[in-house]
Amino acid sequence: MMKEKMIKSFQKAKGGLLEKTTKADVAGGYAEMEKDGYTLMAWADPFMPDKSLPEHIEKAWLEAIKDEMAPHYTAPIGSDLLKEKIAIKLKRQNKLDVIPDRNILITPGSDSGLYYAILPFINEGDEVIIPCPSYPNNFLDVEIMGGKVVPMVLKEEEGFQIDEKTLESLISPKTKMILITHPNNPTTTVFNRSSLEAIRKICLRYDLVLVCDQAFEDYTYENEMITPASLPDMFERTVTVFSFSKGMGLSGLRVGYLVAADEIMDSLYANAVGVIGATSTSAQRAIMAALDDQKFMNEFREAFDYRRHQAYEILSSIPDVKVKLPESGFLIWLDVSKYGTADEVAALLLKKAKVSVNAGDFYGPGGEGHLRIVLGVYKDNQRVIDALNRIKDVLCAYHQELTE
Repeated sequence: MMKEKMIKSFQKAKGGLLEKTTKADVAGGYAEMEKDGYTLMAWADPFMPDKSLPEHIEKAWLEAIKDEMAPHYTAPIGSDLLKEKIAIKLKRQNKLDVIPDRNILITPGSDSGLYYAILPFINEGDEVIIPCPSYPNNFLDVEIMGGKVVPMVLKEEEGFQIDEKTLESLISPKTKMILITHPNNPTTTVFNRSSLEAIRKICLRYDLVLVCDQAFEDYTYENEMITPASLPDMFERTVTVFSFSKGMGLSGLRVGYLVAADEIMDSLYANAVGVIGATSTSAQRAIMAALDDQKFMNEFREAFDYRRHQAYEILSSIPDVKVKLPESGFLIWLDVSKYGTADEVAALLLKKAKVSVNAGDFYGPGGEGHLRIVLGVYKDNQRVIDALNRIKDVLCAYHQELTE
């Protein structure tokens, strides 16, 4: 009965208590599966569950915990010193020249940051264009706020890039925002200059807001990574969401940040304490140490680059499976539609290969018949490769059954 009193987006949500759910970040028993011999490749947490915290960050974190300020708040908008260090990174990596105490807001992780980036703009019935497949929270957040998701299904044969005419065809008098994950999760696509220029033109032509989640920005390979807010006339109308979880493997610290122009940030600063609260004091200190010495990220880059090539080689050899070499991060996206629905194939791999992967339906229109596999788990490369070979063996055997 109480469910009926909830807003629609919460009524239809399944948390695994009343009905079974296969969504890894909801199902409470997911982390327990490894004890039963399963390989967990459905949670985008670098090297999880193995120890991966660099010594200099661990030392800084422990010292911060012992400090007298550890149990106390920093400002809800974040530590001034941390924002100064982030501003240096933004100028070097993102070509954004910002004022630390005016254009940066520290958040308790990028998921809360993403929600907060969207929240100020969406009234009931406002339309948000989301190129997809895309990160599930993009759809969920808009729906929670009473907005309407307008999906723009990206085409695999076009490299999952954005076509200006197609994007413009989705514009209506109710369109308020374009929302992208760049590089894209789950397809790993790095949107090229042409795609981002298409977004820029449409935003300017129709006076739209752009929210861009760049959680996977740190590891891109063949393609140039361009921050949309750095393009002409875009900083004033863009809120960019950043994370320390994917690039630095510091998911458990729960620190992210938003970057926006003064006019937007003024309102975000004003309401931060009421919506997201202050980020962990000690975690912010640990992040400062990570920013001061980022050499540890070279190990991440080397591992992820090696794994994406190995995964492509293994999975592309499976009959009737379509897969591209990942362009970023530590994911791989594959079309298994010839084998059944995404849920059916994911269930088959869980049962026969003892590997947990993500069914593509969670990632919106265009995700049907696809799987997302997280390559960034575990410190040992071989453990990941062994799991990929088990996936190959199971699907090859199943393909033979289907064709007999």
